[in-house]
Amino acid sequence: MEEQNVFYGKTYEEALNNARMELALPLEELEVTVLEEGKKKLFGSTKWKIRAVEKKKDGDRAVQFIDGLLKILGIEGGGEVVSEEDGIKIDIKTPASARVIGKRGDVLDAIQCIAGAVANIGREKYIKVVVDCENYRSQREETLVNLAHKVEQKAIETGRKVNLEPMNPYERRIIHSALVNSEHVKTASEGREPGRYVVVIPDTAKPGDRGIRYGERDRRGRDGRGNGRGDKREHGRGRGERRGAGKPSGEKRAKKEIIFGTYLGNSNNKE
Repeated sequence: MEEQNVFYGKTYEEALNNARMELALPLEELEVTVLEEGKKKLFGSTKWKIRAVEKKKDGDRAVQFIDGLLKILGIEGGGEVVSEEDGIKIDIKTPASARVIGKRGDVLDAIQCIAGAVANIGREKYIKVVVDCENYRSQREETLVNLAHKVEQKAIETGRKVNLEPMNPYERRIIHSALVNSEHVKTASEGREPGRYVVVIPDTAKPGDRGIRYGERDRRGRDGRGNGRGDKREHGRGRGERRGAGKPSGEKRAKKEIIFGTYLGNSNNKE
């Protein structure tokens, strides 16, 4: 039985040329494996024997990796190259999209990172690889753009720096891009990976402001002091007043409560 994609020649060059002619492909698109080297013998010689196949494209190698990974993980489905115009875009089709995407896309990001490394094997110039599933990337981008504008309003209203949750570099770039033309705030990234996060800074922010986390209430009053719930003395409870103040004079007062502990002056300050 004749072996497929196997070619012979008196020299390596001749065998390679035979492969090129047969497969109708340029040499740079051939992946060649030498099976036997040609040798001269006392009586005659043996020919070179090579196997030549078309090189897998960068995207195809990445898809092959993804398919193998999904099989190892026991997930039905596979990848498909959907675009190679501006980098390589691969879409994973699977009924178990939640497992492939993971929490906030962490599993999908990990697959994308390794698939990108596989696609760039042997390349001199890096090519960007984006792996998507169930249109998650565009939906997440829309969510982040909306979030960026909400945080912008929060920063303007409070006059304070607003810190977002840690994000990967791709998601941080979306936030920066969404607010790059804002006339009232600027953005920056702080912290270290993997806990690096975006901060939205209004023009009215005071020097040294550590900021507030988005979603948390600003504990300062509108004048920048207090805890945002008003001064207790305005509600009839001064700093030195007991909880029992205002009760009938005939009512027995509870025994004075003694609390043991250590006073830490800045223990409640947020980092």
